Amino acid sequence: MLISFGLPVSGAWARAETLTAIARQAEDLGYHGLWGFQRLLLGRGQDLASPYHSVLDPVVALSWAAAVTSRIRLGVSVINLPYVSPAYLAKQVSSLDMLSGGRFDLGLGTGWSEPEFVATGSDPHPRGARTEEYLAVLKALFSGDEVSFAGRFYQVPPSRMAPKPAQVGGPPVLLGGTADVALRRAGRIAAGWVSSSRTSLAEFERGARIVREAAEGAGRDPATLRIVVRGVVLAGRRDESVPLSGDWEQIRAGAERYAEAGATELFYEPNWDPRIGGPEADPRAAEELGAEILAGLAPRL
Repeated sequence: MLISFGLPVSGAWARAETLTAIARQAEDLGYHGLWGFQRLLLGRGQDLASPYHSVLDPVVALSWAAAVTSRIRLGVSVINLPYVSPAYLAKQVSSLDMLSGGRFDLGLGTGWSEPEFVATGSDPHPRGARTEEYLAVLKALFSGDEVSFAGRFYQVPPSRMAPKPAQVGGPPVLLGGTADVALRRAGRIAAGWVSSSRTSLAEFERGARIVREAAEGAGRDPATLRIVVRGVVLAGRRDESVPLSGDWEQIRAGAERYAEAGATELFYEPNWDPRIGGPEADPRAAEELGAEILAGLAPRL
């Protein structure tokens, strides 16, 4: 199982100097990748977890990380596809993939926050058909050839998008989702599945099994799919409901449980610790704790 880390994108430690330091240290320590996430708005009266209160744009943050590193992969978990046209996103991620030397992984979801749907003039429904059409447009645009697309939700007149991504066929697309239909979709049409921060270990194990079964049913090799855990970390405080909590050995033991449950990659997600990702946390203390977690959980090469 590959080990990655959550980029400083939320709350007190989401600052330029911290992002630079964590990205460079993660690469030096042998982490496989860095992951960001998306949150546009905090609606009045919305009761959202504190890491959602202040969040950097993931494409911008990952571009910053790309500029200060040379090897580590860069992923987003996830961009909500209804918020932005596939042509616009294709241009963004192709540019990032090209400039980073082919290091980008694109996680996509369909969203759940009503204020964000209203503010972006978007509608996620029907989720399945919209997602499949969106991926078809991305694939066509990533080819670099002249393409046209006339779908139910998206239109592309005869045109060409350049430059192409560095990765042939474009960045790998991982799908989020927790419903069975979303898990089966990931197995059928995507490079893999990335779990939610709210997914329990038991739910993850079940989800990984459904994704692989769907891949096999679609004539794909289940062993080629990526199954990525977004693993919330609570360092120094053991909580039996949080597998990645406690001291370093307890957290590493929790990571092994995810590997046994079918994960191919786990990224330690420190943004969910209110001492780090909380908007009212002390920036210096947040950075110090984040760096401590980064070093304490570094992959054992």
